[in-house]
Amino acid sequence: MKGTEEMVSLLGLGCMRFPHETPGSDDIDVEKAEKMIDYAIKHGVNYFDTAYPYHGHQSEPFLGQAMKKYPRESFYLASKLPMWYLKKEADVARYFEEQLERCQVEYFDFYLCHAMNEERFQMLQEYHIFEKLAEYKKQGKIRHIGFSFHDSPEVLEKICSAYPWEFAQIQLNYVDWDFQDAKAQYEILERHGLPAIIMEPVRGGALADLGEGPNQVLKRADQKASIASWAIRYAASLPNVLTVLSGMSTDEQLADNIQTMTDFQPLSADEREVLENALEIYRRNVLIPCTGCRYCIDCPVGIDIPSIFRLYNHFSMNRHTLNKPENEFLADYQKIEESCRADQCIGCQNCVSHCPQSIQVPEELAKIAAFVSGLEKNE
Repeated sequence: MKGTEEMVSLLGLGCMRFPHETPGSDDIDVEKAEKMIDYAIKHGVNYFDTAYPYHGHQSEPFLGQAMKKYPRESFYLASKLPMWYLKKEADVARYFEEQLERCQVEYFDFYLCHAMNEERFQMLQEYHIFEKLAEYKKQGKIRHIGFSFHDSPEVLEKICSAYPWEFAQIQLNYVDWDFQDAKAQYEILERHGLPAIIMEPVRGGALADLGEGPNQVLKRADQKASIASWAIRYAASLPNVLTVLSGMSTDEQLADNIQTMTDFQPLSADEREVLENALEIYRRNVLIPCTGCRYCIDCPVGIDIPSIFRLYNHFSMNRHTLNKPENEFLADYQKIEESCRADQCIGCQNCVSHCPQSIQVPEELAKIAAFVSGLEKNE
């Protein structure tokens, strides 16, 4: 990290997608997750990114317990102020001190204002949040102050210019480079001299399987490389990147990402051309830009929004290559509890305000419900 002595690993462990004990729940399979952390540390990963709401508020306490056996100075711990929970200025201190306790540490190496946007920028100013975090830094409770971001480049420019931030976390991958202004956001951080921490490099796993056509393009270029490795290398190849966060949920994903980052080689010009060719095929499919972050799971009706979108995107990507893709989609869709399906949406818009991707969730659910209805009539 420029201007400091920090030696952050290029691969960071995102602590939002640990293995679950119960499929579809937010609980953490403690034994499996601890083994993943141990493996990551053994292979050079030293940056761990958590947040107050991850895993149904279980990520911070789990990580605090799991890291106790390691010297505190041997790893970098990042967490985030849950901006949407703040109702008054005093809540800043309340949540921050609680997070230190939950993580069982005396300081955070990197502390972020979580999911900043236009609305939360107003809150940042109204509650004097940066000033309070700067006080904590003077006290040694925070080493570096930053923010994670989900909004337009114009809002990012405004936030970057307002305070002496030290870093920022943005969503960046080869789809969002143009699709969601990641290029413009990255360039803004570069201009402001703020190192970029990358989230969603594999877009919640979507870029680990692009569908048969794009996958074949990448495999012809490098048979041994996983599809996901192209996405990890794309993000890590950018010069202003401090670390690339990956929320790994299996041993295989972790081992693959570590292999990708060991003796790391940036993408060559030829590889970039191959990736663009694969991406051109991928773009032809109309996809819902859901990353599976699960910020929408507080649906009052209980609709399993991430699972529905994942199924529909899989169908969209593979409908030209699968045998009877509609049948496969419908069979998988009907495994979802009836009360959790798309046609149960009441249009309350709660999910829209929570979605970092600004997906018009009720509209997409209505389209899927109509599509499913048509398939069921033809059964």
